[in-house]
Amino acid sequence: MTTLQAISNQSVQIQVSEFLSGRGKRLGWLSIFGPALIAAVAYVDPGNFATNIEAGSRYGYTLLWVVLVANLMAMVIQSLSARLGLATGFNLAELIRDHYPRPIVWLYWLQAEVVAIATDLAEFLGAALAFKLLFGMSLMQGAVLTGVVTYAALHLQRFGFRLMEIIIGAMIMAIVGGFVFELLFSSPDSLALAQGLFVPSFPDGYSVYLAAGILGATIMPHVIYLHSALLQNRTDSVESSDRRKLMKFYRWDVIAGMGLAGVVNLSLLAVGAAIFHTQGYENVVTISEGFQLLSSLSGNDYMGIVFGLGLLLAGLSSSIVGTMSGQVLMQGFVRFTIPIGLRRLITIIPALIVIMAGISEQKALVGSQVVLSFGIPFALIPLLKFTASRRLMGNLVNPVWITVVSMLICAVVIGLNGYVLFFTLSGQ
Repeated sequence: MTTLQAISNQSVQIQVSEFLSGRGKRLGWLSIFGPALIAAVAYVDPGNFATNIEAGSRYGYTLLWVVLVANLMAMVIQSLSARLGLATGFNLAELIRDHYPRPIVWLYWLQAEVVAIATDLAEFLGAALAFKLLFGMSLMQGAVLTGVVTYAALHLQRFGFRLMEIIIGAMIMAIVGGFVFELLFSSPDSLALAQGLFVPSFPDGYSVYLAAGILGATIMPHVIYLHSALLQNRTDSVESSDRRKLMKFYRWDVIAGMGLAGVVNLSLLAVGAAIFHTQGYENVVTISEGFQLLSSLSGNDYMGIVFGLGLLLAGLSSSIVGTMSGQVLMQGFVRFTIPIGLRRLITIIPALIVIMAGISEQKALVGSQVVLSFGIPFALIPLLKFTASRRLMGNLVNPVWITVVSMLICAVVIGLNGYVLFFTLSGQ
């Protein structure tokens, strides 16, 4: 894949054209459904497991509202990204390259690559950890196997990207099904769950740090860039009415995709609260501890297995999406590509270093999510600027209220990041 415009290949364009012409009415929306599922995978990566399990075990249901708000933010942001690609025919990285001074573009690319490395670290390490927990492999063996599986999966794009959408969609549906089972079997306290969802609070300073990690794990900077690429060549139609019609359906695509991701994240935290926090295990702060304790504390042997399989699918699928996003960044910002196998090899290296150095996987996973949180404003600010421009967007320009809401989201993210920076530098 030498350019990420190949993501929206000819077969997908034909399906969209048939949908617009009415020939695809037999399947309707399902004939073009899929881009948001690719983005949604990144919202259920292993970093989410790390932050949500720790949040649930430490604070019970208290931080559920953070997950809910972050997921609503994600719906708004990913809808803007889809709108940008569909309206302009360019992805976010390409527009930054064309509209910003060259030194700024290079700085943008460098920080985006740092975010991509942090992303892939969490995804790769999570999948390797799942192989270890489920099959007794060493982390190094799991890492090698993860690299082989994701490398093979990425080459399925040769058979059309629609196949990739179906495979990744099946993975995320399996993850959702598994954690809905876990949630139902854990029998959460309904009143406490509702209070945690709708009554915002921060019990202490560390909960704010953890909230930033949840935010970074939920709103993923690299898929803000990727989603615009997934839509940029979705159709060759230039009719404004067609673009408005498509955007209506892709908005629902985003709601469905982000909604599924939200179910997983809320379930993860609620399971941690129901099983660990309520039974006095408030220091379950690692995925390994969660895996080992789930079955014994719940009385169901399948709880740990389902958790491990969900972690494995999340790690493998999000690692695939992370590599695709990295290609978007490099091609978009600096018009440069490398073979996807080489990029896969390069992005493995940080995870291997973490494994060989013996660094706690939980510290690496939670820390990587905080890094992601700092990358959000860099993607969000230009996204707001471009989608508010009628010259660029035409009839898909943002309504004023969307722009205002998005600015508030950006302000909240930057404020949380500032607090985390103070929290970290002050040594607390």
